[in-house]
Amino acid sequence: MTEHARSLITGLTFVATLGGLLFGYDTAVISGAVSSIDANFIQPLHLSETARSSLSGWTISSALLGCVIGAIIAGWVGNRFGRKGGLLIAGALFLVSAIGSAYPELGLGRIGTMGPAALTPFICYRILCGVGVGMASMLSPLYIAEIAPSEIRGRLVSFNQLSIVLGMLLVYFVNWAIAAQGDDAWIKSTGWRLMLASEAVPAAIFIGLLLLVPDTPRWLVMRSRSESACRILARLVGLDAARITVAEIEASLRVQTGEGSARLLTFGSLVLVVGIVLSVLQQFVGINAVLYYAPLMFQNMGATTDTALLQTIVVGVANVGFTIVAILAVDRLGRKPLLIIGGLVMAVAMLALGAMFQVQAVGLGALCAVVIYIAGFALSWGPVTWVLLSEMFPNAIKSRAMAIAVAAQWVANLFVSWSFKVLDGSSVLNAAFHHGFAYWIYGGMSLLAAAFVHFYVPETKQHSLEGIQKLWSRGGSVA
Repeated sequence: MTEHARSLITGLTFVATLGGLLFGYDTAVISGAVSSIDANFIQPLHLSETARSSLSGWTISSALLGCVIGAIIAGWVGNRFGRKGGLLIAGALFLVSAIGSAYPELGLGRIGTMGPAALTPFICYRILCGVGVGMASMLSPLYIAEIAPSEIRGRLVSFNQLSIVLGMLLVYFVNWAIAAQGDDAWIKSTGWRLMLASEAVPAAIFIGLLLLVPDTPRWLVMRSRSESACRILARLVGLDAARITVAEIEASLRVQTGEGSARLLTFGSLVLVVGIVLSVLQQFVGINAVLYYAPLMFQNMGATTDTALLQTIVVGVANVGFTIVAILAVDRLGRKPLLIIGGLVMAVAMLALGAMFQVQAVGLGALCAVVIYIAGFALSWGPVTWVLLSEMFPNAIKSRAMAIAVAAQWVANLFVSWSFKVLDGSSVLNAAFHHGFAYWIYGGMSLLAAAFVHFYVPETKQHSLEGIQKLWSRGGSVA
């Protein structure tokens, strides 16, 4: 690969990963505002314990409904408007919703005077942002996979996950810095709004840079623009290799059912089932319950608000550090070994954390268990799941199959995020487990995830995207 080609691929990957950064930013920005949202919108309603916890959980996780919608339509949007066009739409949604969720009273009443009446528009803006997240969560890794050479594809797609966790770490610092500007009363009145509004800055940068990049060669071929695709590929891999790749793409789209219109189950049902189960298990191990509610978790351990936000930064640093390890390892060790190792590490850490909460021995050991859990996820199920989803589906069904798998992931995310607040707020469960019940569940799911990968997931390392369909037989068994 020439230096020019390497620079071009790096630049295109960087722009696409900003979608991942916004994904991570939005995922974590709400963590600093949870108590303020409760104080402003929910506590004044004077609901029962169960109703209060349920409404709070729905409010915080409402963006995930939008994520489901965004993931469902991402395949159609990506095919109709292109990978680049879809990401531009997602960027616009990020920008609008950042301002709207920070100031939900806009156009309805004076800022800060509507109280619980502002809860409905707040949820609507969060759902709108979720649509952008859902679209970007599919289209960013898909864009990278479709422009990356096979020998470094796993590493480049993993950069999207690195961007996600960098977005999380960035917003942890932003939330902490904003919280440091005033006391709890100021945070509840003003600080939380600044936290949510800060997302507008990376969203605007994302939109601006997207205007400068081309769409992917594979989408161009799908739109009968093979000459344009060949010109882009020639800059990446050379003219001769570009012509061969375009021919392979065209051939991969002409599967048994005809030109580019393959039925979803043309390659058997197993490929779709494996993608869906991978997505669901990535969430059922509990990662987003930990990330969304990290400050609350540390407050349950006895930390003050400032200390809880600072400990959350520690979690963010571990997330970034071990994602970098995954980037270096995914094309060397392969996808399956990392997923299995990560599942086992997460299981040990979550079961240990649940036990510490139950015996009320939380402290440095509990913080270490959380960091080890984050390390296990960042090393494996964080980046590697996205690598597999972006490359495991044959070209002819990729957009639709990946959209279904990613939508299933967001449904699972919504369930886990909502249920955590209910489980953690249950006085009955807390009397027996002292806030540790959910972590026992996540430990068990981590063991199940490792076992599933061992038995059902094929290794896709070093296969071209066009060659991966050979891993799946029509009958649905792994070749």
